[in-house]
Amino acid sequence: MRVVLGISGGVDSSVAALLLKQQGYEVIGLFMKNWEETDSNGVCCAEADFADAKAVCSCLDIPCYSINFAKQYQDKVFSYFLEEYGKGRTPNPDVLCNKEIKFGSFLDFALTFDADYIATGHYCGIEHINGLHYLSKAVDIDKDQTYFLNQLNQFQLSKVLFPLQNYTKPQVRQLAKDNNIPTACKKDSTGICFIGERNFRKFMQNYFPAKSGQIVTIDGQVVGEHIGLMFYTLGQRKGLNLGGAKDGQEGRWFVCEKDLSTNRLIVSHGSEEQLYSKACLVSDVNFIPSKPINKQFDCFAKFRYRQQEQPVTICINDDNSCLVTFSQPQRAVTQGQYAVFYDEKYCLGGGVIDKIYK
Repeated sequence: MRVVLGISGGVDSSVAALLLKQQGYEVIGLFMKNWEETDSNGVCCAEADFADAKAVCSCLDIPCYSINFAKQYQDKVFSYFLEEYGKGRTPNPDVLCNKEIKFGSFLDFALTFDADYIATGHYCGIEHINGLHYLSKAVDIDKDQTYFLNQLNQFQLSKVLFPLQNYTKPQVRQLAKDNNIPTACKKDSTGICFIGERNFRKFMQNYFPAKSGQIVTIDGQVVGEHIGLMFYTLGQRKGLNLGGAKDGQEGRWFVCEKDLSTNRLIVSHGSEEQLYSKACLVSDVNFIPSKPINKQFDCFAKFRYRQQEQPVTICINDDNSCLVTFSQPQRAVTQGQYAVFYDEKYCLGGGVIDKIYK
């Protein structure tokens, strides 16, 4: 069977290629270039990763190609990212990139190779039961990436292999070293793909003019000035430049709200009560493997990637939105992020957080 693997030049996709080859698949490596940019020397920032991808493919004796999806990424992911930030929300472009690019444009292109499957180096699992396709959690729960795949549909899941689903990150590193994979010791990439490890504020200032405004307390007292609401998130403590403004009162300042109508950043200190909410409205919900029969049910949810699963009750509305009620108040649930649903074994899907109920 032929598998087109999304090979990034990192250790995870490298070991995915190794495992697929060992399992007897005909593997084709395909490197995706999703962002057009050069460094200060005029060198394409993706070239080093592509060189690593080619070195891995050469080591494993599999073909390696490159495909440019920069336009698709600009149209389907980055434009949405800018639109959401312009509304004062905090989007997660990695979720949309998986849905539209890695399992959208990439899958469509792979099928022109007569591929039976595509594969990636994600830490998660796939199960096919009675014609339905389930997204299961990874063995390495600390690396589990189902959060970022909550928008995948049944066709996409029917066509994917996740070779790393039964491996932990240390095991993946060891496999790479044992098999002399060139990327065995390569550092993991961090940050949003088009920003990487650069300063987020400097990057965003290329797209949004600075629009400063007042930083005020809950009761309206002006305590400082912000540089633009888009640069702040709920619960943020660092970078507020409010040291010494509390008149000796206890507790560090933190962001508790953003008021777009007045361009004011609202802060508090001491008790974090203002950060907690009891429920949220989630829109554009994608259920995996299918929409539940019961309109109300209990499960677990995560409201950001690194959060532990929290018990919730979900009530499905007629407009494909859900009211998610928390068993315990949740801190800093943020509009624009994804609420992702789980049971003990599977990712059940998710959607965009649209409204918070204090």
